[in-house]
Amino acid sequence: VKDQKERKRIDDLKDAMRRERGYLYPEWEFLAENDVEFMEAYNNLYNRALRDGKALPGKTRELIAIALLAYRGLENAVYEHVKRALRLGATKQELLEAIDSCIIPGGAPTFSTGLRALMRVDEEKKAN
Repeated sequence: VKDQKERKRIDDLKDAMRRERGYLYPEWEFLAENDVEFMEAYNNLYNRALRDGKALPGKTRELIAIALLAYRGLENAVYEHVKRALRLGATKQELLEAIDSCIIPGGAPTFSTGLRALMRVDEEKKAN
């Protein structure tokens, strides 16, 4: 049984992650509930890697993450990071060019994964 202080710590972490990313994977929620210290460490690393750095803004870091996730074939992750990149100021053209740049080193499957995720976001925007 978690005490009130521990419950607040867990809930605050999950809320912060949802706000920052726009989503919270069930696996992350499970980890926060069962090993909050590890989830806090992971969250700190995540933020350090994908927020503004000394030379690269968060938007650019997201474009890099999108390319790597597309290469790994993780369409849902690409989709979530496309949405995050847009919130950080990326344009549709920047996203398209980041995905375009994947075709040579990553091949057609990488390119298609990125395009499908971008199309999904684009279709959602048109529907709203």
